[in-house]
Amino acid sequence: MTISGSRRLSASDCLALWERWKAGQTFAEISLALGHGRGLVYSVLRRCGGIYPRVRCLRASSLRLLEREEISRGLAASLSYGVIARGLGRSKSTISREVSRNGGRIRYRATEADARNWREASRPKPCLLACRPALCAAVAAKLAARWSPGQISAWLKAEYPADKAMHVSPETIYKSLFIQARGVLKKELLASLRSRRSMRRPRARAVRRSLQGQIVDAVSIRERPAEVEDRAVPGHWEGDLISGKANTHIATLVERHSRFVMLVRLPSRQSEAVVHALIEQVRRLPEGLMTSLTWDRGKEMADHKSFKVATDVAVYFCDPQSPWQRGTNENTNGLLRQYFPKGTDLSVFSQQDLDQVANQLNTRPRMTLGYKTPAYVLAHAVAPTG
Repeated sequence: MTISGSRRLSASDCLALWERWKAGQTFAEISLALGHGRGLVYSVLRRCGGIYPRVRCLRASSLRLLEREEISRGLAASLSYGVIARGLGRSKSTISREVSRNGGRIRYRATEADARNWREASRPKPCLLACRPALCAAVAAKLAARWSPGQISAWLKAEYPADKAMHVSPETIYKSLFIQARGVLKKELLASLRSRRSMRRPRARAVRRSLQGQIVDAVSIRERPAEVEDRAVPGHWEGDLISGKANTHIATLVERHSRFVMLVRLPSRQSEAVVHALIEQVRRLPEGLMTSLTWDRGKEMADHKSFKVATDVAVYFCDPQSPWQRGTNENTNGLLRQYFPKGTDLSVFSQQDLDQVANQLNTRPRMTLGYKTPAYVLAHAVAPTG
């Protein structure tokens, strides 16, 4: 029995493929382990949307191959349906229907009858959305409006509390999008999902990535002083990288109190290069203007200890998969995409170019600052009093 439906993979290979996929392995790792090309591995997974296909099974009441072989021997011995049925502990009508649907007494063959039964058992049932046009239209409209399947499911239950025909689970929506054979929702709607993926990624993949991203002796954001959280005083920054074409990157630094931005040109994403560039940038600041830096779990800050020793700046790291913990920086990176769209080669920009872009953002009024500019707010926050 072939799980994937691919004639080029054996049943054992198919089973191993799906087990490795559920364990979080990549296409390359699976193809290397099985000795098949990455293209074949991808096509098998893509056909099922990355969702482990339901293994075919028969009802407990269905005839098995051994029983069919007994039927075949009974027919060869010219036994009646009643005698064959009593020998198998089945009803006479079950034997009669089995023989008649598979060629009659003369042409009945046990192996052919069993194969036919498996083929019919594997017929896919029409999915829920295909059977309910009104529900499908409502789901498609909300997906086009960039609602998540979870939001759609909850909204439908609240909007149609008494109409069960208008209820659908998030998993059913995901399957209708990912599994090619269903075809009830347009492929274009996949672009409306936040992840924009074409197949389901196993949870083990996210866990594995978070473990790979661990940084030695990282100080958690949960140990950050309360004064950083309330933005009451300047000097606390958030940082990250924005990426461009051909593995090019820019470091972005944002001061939490004023939203003041600094951009740093990077020769590479290697931790040594990133930390060196950040150290040089921090040394240009007035003393005490940066007292803490909050970063994500990117390995570019693996050498954070060197940065702390050189600058006397405390470094805190966000929880894995938690970009909202650096919300100021994430919002700023979104603004920077106006200047550096995705797919841009960032290596063509000099540090002077980056300083000009940062200056434009720092002299732009911000609603969150009462329409003052970040440069104005920071300057007044650090100006000597009295």
